[in-house]
Amino acid sequence: MRIGNYTLAALETGRFYLDGGAMFGVVPKVLWEKSNPADNRNRIEMAARVLLIRDKERRIIVDTGVGEGWEKKFAEIYGINHTKYSLANSLAAAGLSRDGITDVILTHLHFDHVGGATFRDESGAVKPSFPNAKYYVQRKQYEWAVNPSEKDRASYFNEKYVPLFDDGRLQLLNGESELFPGIFISLTDGHTIAHQTVLVTDGSTSLYHPGDTVPTSSHVPLPFIMGYDNYPLITLEEKKSILRRAVEQGWSLFFEHDPKHASTLIEKTDKGYKAGKPVDMSNAGKMG
Repeated sequence: MRIGNYTLAALETGRFYLDGGAMFGVVPKVLWEKSNPADNRNRIEMAARVLLIRDKERRIIVDTGVGEGWEKKFAEIYGINHTKYSLANSLAAAGLSRDGITDVILTHLHFDHVGGATFRDESGAVKPSFPNAKYYVQRKQYEWAVNPSEKDRASYFNEKYVPLFDDGRLQLLNGESELFPGIFISLTDGHTIAHQTVLVTDGSTSLYHPGDTVPTSSHVPLPFIMGYDNYPLITLEEKKSILRRAVEQGWSLFFEHDPKHASTLIEKTDKGYKAGKPVDMSNAGKMG
């Protein structure tokens, strides 16, 4: 996919599993299990997909996937699996390596979005996964992550981002901005405080990365809101605004966690919003 001077592609980094009830909140299982079949532990398959944005100067990724190197029990609970997909392999297929990434935009600091941001070397020291990159997250999200609530404490792991802050690699942003030409950051607070979303646009073609505000194509209908969200009624209002603009302006939406669809257009029917025509987000060829 091309937008202005940028080439965009979806990179698969792995798969993991989350509880289906938690993923769909108040929506009954009979309504979500047809498109999201659950295993015998009521878990549904989740993609850990990142967005690659590149031009002749920058190699940007949005989020880093769930990452590797988790303790065995944790990895088993969440069914973390890299047998088919890994970020290293997907980068290589795009003609890139971890060293070639210049910027990492983090929507927020939950483990399944920032898990691949760091790793432990043979000595046990935490190292940046992208040694030549700057990382970006909202200041208020970072402050929340280092002092989370009892509700969402299990989603945050300080070792994944505090070392990046301590060595000056993690840049704390203060609100909405045009981070790079044609790449706009906006905020949504329903899932977690100062969760940031990314719009890539050249004025005629646009792709919107909503992060966990709309994590899969199944979450496009307005009532389909995660039980994980701290402020679900705020999520509802944010979705109304996002989906209205997506329809009016012809945005493609990027789905970080959808196991089948990386991106679709959005349609509005007499029954509400739904995911429309799939958008090709495969690697569009190697760039230097």
